[in-house]
Amino acid sequence: MTSDVDSGLRDQYCFGCGRHNPIGMHLAFERTGAGVAATYTTRREDQGFPGTLHGGLLALLLDEAMGWAMYADRIFAVTARMETRFRRPAALDETLTVHGRITRDRGRRIEVAGEILDSSGAHLVEASGLFLRMRPEAEASALATFRSEFGSDAAWGPQ
Repeated sequence: MTSDVDSGLRDQYCFGCGRHNPIGMHLAFERTGAGVAATYTTRREDQGFPGTLHGGLLALLLDEAMGWAMYADRIFAVTARMETRFRRPAALDETLTVHGRITRDRGRRIEVAGEILDSSGAHLVEASGLFLRMRPEAEASALATFRSEFGSDAAWGPQ
């Protein structure tokens, strides 16, 4: 993996990837050959059913991975639809790897996919989603907020 994903985009309060959220997941995505990937070590506080990671947090990991697959390609988009398939429970105190990739770019509509693997490489969860590219004025506003609130050094988008 290379680290050519603009790290300045993490200068915000997002629960999944924001570096300023004290209770967030602090995901740091890096580009892979076919998209992006990050690791996350599950915590006791992430519990759903006893001994397992909450399914909503698994969905959050996938939503983040699919979003960052687009950010890595300088596309700013939001989730419109997401379908998730849970194959196996995720254990606590386990390091998971989450992947995201664009499967089809149709202008404003972008189709993406994601998956989560445990430390042995077993597939735990997979998802597909439809994201909508933000209108230029909404993208400019979001990036301006990153810069004004957190002094982001994000190197792309309107300044």
